[in-house]
Amino acid sequence: MKIQRVARDLVSTEQVTGLGFMSLQVVEDDRGNVEVATDPVGTKPGDFVFTISTSAARYAAGDATVTTDLTIGGIIDHWTEERWRS
Repeated sequence: MKIQRVARDLVSTEQVTGLGFMSLQVVEDDRGNVEVATDPVGTKPGDFVFTISTSAARYAAGDATVTTDLTIGGIIDHWTEERWRS
């Protein structure tokens, strides 16, 4: 798991069947690297989240058949940018 921040929504007019109707978010790490994650919890830009990667991401998405390798597992309630960048 990693702590990341939601940078923005990702809107896709067409998705592969394996993603279903899963919401997508662009997340960034403390170095500014960006990735796309499925979002089963309903985040918004600016939220600090923890992400789950590899095959565990499919289970975290709530459906083991979802074709993802990065899923947002939850929103972190109390986290600051100073903690994140240090």
